Amino acid sequence: MNYMPLAFLSLALASCFMYVEYKKKFVAAVALKASASFCFIVFGILSGSLASDSLFANPIIIGLILGGIADVLLNLRFVFEKHGKKLFLTGILFFLGGHILYVTALISRCDSLLPCILAGTLLTALVLAWLFSKITVGLTFKIFGIFYIGAIMLMNSIAAGVLLAFPSSFSVLFFIGALSFLVSDIVLILNTFGPRQQQNLRVVNLSLYYVGQLLIALSLQLLR
Repeated sequence: MNYMPLAFLSLALASCFMYVEYKKKFVAAVALKASASFCFIVFGILSGSLASDSLFANPIIIGLILGGIADVLLNLRFVFEKHGKKLFLTGILFFLGGHILYVTALISRCDSLLPCILAGTLLTALVLAWLFSKITVGLTFKIFGIFYIGAIMLMNSIAAGVLLAFPSSFSVLFFIGALSFLVSDIVLILNTFGPRQQQNLRVVNLSLYYVGQLLIALSLQLLR
Protein backbone atom coordinates (compact mmCIF):
# COMPACT_ATOMS: atom_id res chain seq x y z
CA MET A 1 0.00 0.00 0.00
CA ASN A 2 1.59 3.33 -1.04
CA TYR A 3 -0.95 5.76 0.46
CA MET A 4 -0.88 7.96 -2.69
CA PRO A 5 -4.49 9.18 -2.27
CA LEU A 6 -3.25 11.21 0.71
CA ALA A 7 -0.64 12.88 -1.46
CA PHE A 8 -3.23 13.81 -4.07
CA LEU A 9 -5.55 15.09 -1.33
CA SER A 10 -2.74 17.30 -0.04
CA LEU A 11 -2.26 18.79 -3.53
CA ALA A 12 -6.00 19.30 -3.95
CA LEU A 13 -6.27 21.09 -0.61
CA ALA A 14 -3.19 23.18 -1.45
CA SER A 15 -4.87 24.25 -4.71
CA CYS A 16 -8.00 25.27 -2.78
CA PHE A 17 -5.85 27.15 -0.30
CA MET A 18 -4.12 29.12 -3.06
CA TYR A 19 -7.46 30.11 -4.58
CA VAL A 20 -8.96 31.17 -1.24
CA GLU A 21 -5.82 33.13 -0.35
CA TYR A 22 -6.02 34.89 -3.73
CA LYS A 23 -9.55 35.95 -2.73
CA LYS A 24 -8.02 37.37 0.49
CA LYS A 25 -10.04 35.09 2.77
CA PHE A 26 -7.07 34.63 5.04
CA VAL A 27 -8.66 32.74 7.95
CA ALA A 28 -10.12 30.11 5.60
CA ALA A 29 -6.78 30.02 3.76
CA VAL A 30 -4.93 29.17 7.00
CA ALA A 31 -7.36 26.31 7.66
CA LEU A 32 -6.95 24.90 4.15
CA LYS A 33 -3.17 25.26 4.24
CA ALA A 34 -3.04 23.50 7.60
CA SER A 35 -5.17 20.69 6.17
CA ALA A 36 -2.91 20.31 3.13
CA SER A 37 0.15 20.20 5.35
CA PHE A 38 -1.51 17.73 7.74
CA CYS A 39 -2.04 15.43 4.77
CA PHE A 40 1.62 15.44 3.75
CA ILE A 41 2.61 14.86 7.38
CA VAL A 42 0.35 11.81 7.65
CA PHE A 43 1.57 10.68 4.22
CA GLY A 44 5.13 10.96 5.53
CA ILE A 45 4.34 9.02 8.70
CA LEU A 46 2.68 6.22 6.73
CA SER A 47 5.48 6.19 4.16
CA GLY A 48 8.01 6.05 6.97
CA SER A 49 6.27 2.95 8.32
CA LEU A 50 7.30 1.22 5.07
CA ALA A 51 10.93 2.37 5.25
CA SER A 52 13.61 -0.21 5.99
CA ASP A 53 15.70 2.33 7.95
CA SER A 54 13.76 3.93 10.79
CA LEU A 55 16.83 5.87 11.96
CA PHE A 56 16.72 7.73 8.64
CA ALA A 57 12.93 7.95 8.37
CA ASN A 58 12.22 9.33 11.86
CA PRO A 59 14.12 12.64 11.50
CA ILE A 60 12.48 13.14 8.09
CA ILE A 61 9.03 12.66 9.62
CA ILE A 62 9.80 15.16 12.40
CA GLY A 63 11.07 17.55 9.72
CA LEU A 64 7.77 17.22 7.87
CA ILE A 65 5.91 18.02 11.10
CA LEU A 66 8.04 21.13 11.66
CA GLY A 67 7.32 22.15 8.06
CA GLY A 68 3.59 21.82 8.67
CA ILE A 69 3.82 24.06 11.75
CA ALA A 70 5.86 26.58 9.77
CA ASP A 71 3.21 26.60 7.03
CA VAL A 72 0.55 27.74 9.47
CA LEU A 73 2.80 30.37 11.05
CA LEU A 74 3.73 31.90 7.70
CA ASN A 75 0.09 32.36 6.74
CA LEU A 76 -1.01 33.60 10.15
CA ARG A 77 0.99 36.73 9.37
CA PHE A 78 -1.82 37.72 6.99
CA VAL A 79 -4.41 37.21 9.75
CA PHE A 80 -2.46 38.99 12.51
CA GLU A 81 -0.71 41.69 10.52
CA LYS A 82 0.65 43.49 13.60
CA HIS A 83 2.69 40.40 14.43
CA GLY A 84 3.53 39.58 10.82
CA LYS A 85 7.31 39.91 11.13
CA LYS A 86 7.51 37.76 14.29
CA LEU A 87 5.26 35.08 12.79
CA PHE A 88 7.28 35.01 9.57
CA LEU A 89 10.61 34.68 11.38
CA THR A 90 9.23 32.05 13.76
CA GLY A 91 7.96 30.09 10.78
CA ILE A 92 11.39 30.30 9.16
CA LEU A 93 12.93 28.94 12.39
CA PHE A 94 10.63 25.91 12.23
CA PHE A 95 11.57 25.36 8.57
CA LEU A 96 15.24 25.69 9.53
CA GLY A 97 14.77 23.01 12.18
CA GLY A 98 13.23 20.75 9.55
CA HIS A 99 16.15 21.29 7.16
CA ILE A 100 18.64 20.49 9.92
CA LEU A 101 16.81 17.21 10.58
CA TYR A 102 16.84 16.38 6.85
CA VAL A 103 20.59 17.08 6.77
CA THR A 104 21.15 14.94 9.87
CA ALA A 105 19.37 12.01 8.24
CA LEU A 106 21.22 12.42 4.93
CA ILE A 107 24.65 12.52 6.58
CA SER A 108 24.23 8.89 7.62
CA ARG A 109 24.04 7.91 3.93
CA CYS A 110 26.73 10.21 2.53
CA ASP A 111 30.23 8.86 1.83
CA SER A 112 31.57 12.18 0.50
CA LEU A 113 30.52 14.57 3.25
CA LEU A 114 33.41 17.06 3.06
CA PRO A 115 33.09 17.73 -0.71
CA CYS A 116 29.32 18.10 -0.25
CA ILE A 117 29.81 20.62 2.58
CA LEU A 118 32.33 22.60 0.52
CA ALA A 119 30.00 22.60 -2.50
CA GLY A 120 27.06 23.64 -0.31
CA THR A 121 29.05 26.48 1.24
CA LEU A 122 30.17 27.81 -2.14
CA LEU A 123 26.67 27.58 -3.62
CA THR A 124 25.21 29.28 -0.54
CA ALA A 125 27.58 32.23 -0.98
CA LEU A 126 26.73 32.54 -4.69
CA VAL A 127 22.97 32.28 -4.17
CA LEU A 128 22.97 34.75 -1.26
CA ALA A 129 25.04 37.27 -3.21
CA TRP A 130 22.56 37.03 -6.07
CA LEU A 131 19.50 37.22 -3.80
CA PHE A 132 20.78 40.22 -1.84
CA SER A 133 21.34 42.04 -5.14
CA LYS A 134 17.66 41.53 -6.02
CA ILE A 135 15.91 42.25 -2.71
CA THR A 136 15.90 44.80 0.11
CA VAL A 137 15.80 43.42 3.66
CA GLY A 138 16.86 44.46 7.14
CA LEU A 139 19.76 42.99 9.10
CA THR A 140 17.57 40.53 11.03
CA PHE A 141 16.17 39.01 7.85
CA LYS A 142 19.65 38.87 6.32
CA ILE A 143 20.99 36.90 9.29
CA PHE A 144 18.04 34.50 9.16
CA GLY A 145 18.50 34.22 5.40
CA ILE A 146 22.16 33.28 5.66
CA PHE A 147 21.46 30.40 8.04
CA TYR A 148 18.30 29.32 6.24
CA ILE A 149 19.71 29.27 2.71
CA GLY A 150 22.87 27.67 4.06
CA ALA A 151 20.87 24.82 5.62
CA ILE A 152 18.71 24.09 2.59
CA MET A 153 21.67 24.38 0.21
CA LEU A 154 23.61 21.93 2.38
CA MET A 155 20.63 19.58 2.29
CA ASN A 156 20.62 19.75 -1.50
CA SER A 157 24.37 19.25 -1.87
CA ILE A 158 24.37 16.21 0.43
CA ALA A 159 21.27 14.81 -1.32
CA ALA A 160 23.14 15.21 -4.62
CA GLY A 161 26.15 13.44 -3.13
CA VAL A 162 23.97 10.53 -1.98
CA LEU A 163 22.37 10.34 -5.44
CA LEU A 164 25.72 10.29 -7.26
CA ALA A 165 27.20 7.68 -4.92
CA PHE A 166 24.12 5.46 -4.57
CA PRO A 167 21.67 6.09 -7.43
CA SER A 168 18.28 4.60 -6.63
CA SER A 169 14.59 5.46 -6.79
CA PHE A 170 14.87 6.72 -3.20
CA SER A 171 17.83 9.03 -3.84
CA VAL A 172 16.33 10.38 -7.07
CA LEU A 173 13.01 11.24 -5.42
CA PHE A 174 14.67 12.77 -2.37
CA PHE A 175 16.98 14.94 -4.47
CA ILE A 176 14.15 16.18 -6.70
CA GLY A 177 12.10 16.92 -3.59
CA ALA A 178 14.97 18.81 -1.96
CA LEU A 179 15.65 20.78 -5.16
CA SER A 180 11.95 21.66 -5.49
CA PHE A 181 12.01 22.90 -1.89
CA LEU A 182 15.10 25.04 -2.60
CA VAL A 183 13.64 26.65 -5.74
CA SER A 184 10.37 27.22 -3.88
CA ASP A 185 12.19 29.11 -1.12
CA ILE A 186 14.15 31.23 -3.59
CA VAL A 187 10.91 32.19 -5.34
CA LEU A 188 9.30 32.95 -1.94
CA ILE A 189 12.17 35.26 -0.98
CA LEU A 190 12.15 37.09 -4.31
CA ASN A 191 8.37 37.48 -4.23
CA THR A 192 8.20 38.55 -0.57
CA PHE A 193 11.12 40.99 -0.48
CA GLY A 194 11.41 41.96 -4.14
CA PRO A 195 10.08 45.17 -5.72
CA ARG A 196 6.51 43.85 -5.94
CA GLN A 197 4.60 40.69 -5.15
CA GLN A 198 3.22 38.67 -8.04
CA GLN A 199 0.44 36.11 -7.75
CA ASN A 200 1.94 33.82 -10.38
CA LEU A 201 5.18 33.60 -8.38
CA ARG A 202 3.15 32.82 -5.26
CA VAL A 203 1.56 29.89 -7.08
CA VAL A 204 4.97 28.66 -8.29
CA ASN A 205 6.41 28.96 -4.78
CA LEU A 206 3.60 27.00 -3.12
CA SER A 207 3.27 24.38 -5.86
CA LEU A 208 6.98 23.55 -5.74
CA TYR A 209 6.89 23.48 -1.95
CA TYR A 210 4.11 20.91 -1.71
CA VAL A 211 5.58 18.80 -4.48
CA GLY A 212 8.94 18.91 -2.70
CA GLN A 213 7.60 17.84 0.68
CA LEU A 214 5.49 15.08 -0.87
CA LEU A 215 8.43 13.71 -2.87
CA ILE A 216 10.59 13.65 0.24
CA ALA A 217 7.82 11.80 2.08
CA LEU A 218 7.29 9.41 -0.84
CA SER A 219 11.01 8.62 -1.01
CA LEU A 220 10.73 6.94 2.40
CA GLN A 221 8.65 4.17 0.84
CA LEU A 222 11.59 3.32 -1.43
CA LEU A 223 14.26 3.51 1.27
CA ARG A 224 16.38 0.36 1.31
